[in-house]
Amino acid sequence: MILTAERIVIRTPFCDLFGVEHPVALGGMGSIFAPRMVAAVSEAGGLGALGCHNLTEEQIRSATKAVREITRKPFGLNFLLFRINDECFETALAEKPPVIAFAWPRGDQALKPYIDRAHAAGAKVTFMVSGVDGALRAAEAGADLIVAQGSEGGGHVGWMGSIALTPMVVDAVAPLPVLTAGGLADGRGLAAALALGASGALFGTRFLASEESPIHENFKRAIVESNGHDTVLTEIPDIAANMVWPGAMSRARRNRFIERWSGREWALRQNQASALAAVQAARKAGDAEEAPLSFGQDAGLIHDILPAGKIVQRIVAEAERILAERLPKLVGSRKT
Repeated sequence: MILTAERIVIRTPFCDLFGVEHPVALGGMGSIFAPRMVAAVSEAGGLGALGCHNLTEEQIRSATKAVREITRKPFGLNFLLFRINDECFETALAEKPPVIAFAWPRGDQALKPYIDRAHAAGAKVTFMVSGVDGALRAAEAGADLIVAQGSEGGGHVGWMGSIALTPMVVDAVAPLPVLTAGGLADGRGLAAALALGASGALFGTRFLASEESPIHENFKRAIVESNGHDTVLTEIPDIAANMVWPGAMSRARRNRFIERWSGREWALRQNQASALAAVQAARKAGDAEEAPLSFGQDAGLIHDILPAGKIVQRIVAEAERILAERLPKLVGSRKT
């Protein structure tokens, strides 16, 4: 932390390495096209990231241009390694993003060639993992930062919670900086991440419920109305999409679609094409019961829909108050 004349300012190795003002990052969510949200997070002093794994080469170019029209600050382009398209990856590298973010490689996939190519293009590399083995693998391949993603998060996650996983990863890859992800929605989550030894925190669900988020308003409302207990780890969304993720399940809202196919996964596989068509129609219509909704348990901490920049500012301000005001009161001198 840095003490200024006005207030305590949180400054971590993540901030210095990536040239950002705050230890707050946006998860690169591939199911949405959100250059405005990415730019808003970066412009507010965090690190925005755009999920590229479902984008065409032209969409990557246009999205990168759109981000740069809003902000000159650092941002990242995110790729899922198990389904990476080399032409799209080359297009992204040609755009010279400050950061390339990787996640979810296959077990037999070489990481170093991709990380080396990103470095050669002038980018820093972040790597999201769900376990210590994955963290060591990414660190040995040359990643600049590790994101330790706990199972509380939305979308595809591993099996260990953030509180246990984060310090294990921090210890394993030191001195590389680590971000915590999964189950974080406010400044308390950021302060907790720092207490666990992380250099900052990555947020996903909190920014889905932002004004710049491109998801349907009904889906944002479902996040705000969630009590945090209405999600489940399931393979049903992936079966419907005819996709297999390496070592992951998907955390999604337990809605009518999930309940219909729960315990009937075999039948869903037999009806995958029609189920996918129904899901796509439900997403377009904003049907929060018939479309799989990926969000984390931290939805129970989200009570409003705000501009993404204001979310960054509020997270940081709350964490600064906790570190500067609340926690010091808990520490006193002891007579010896």
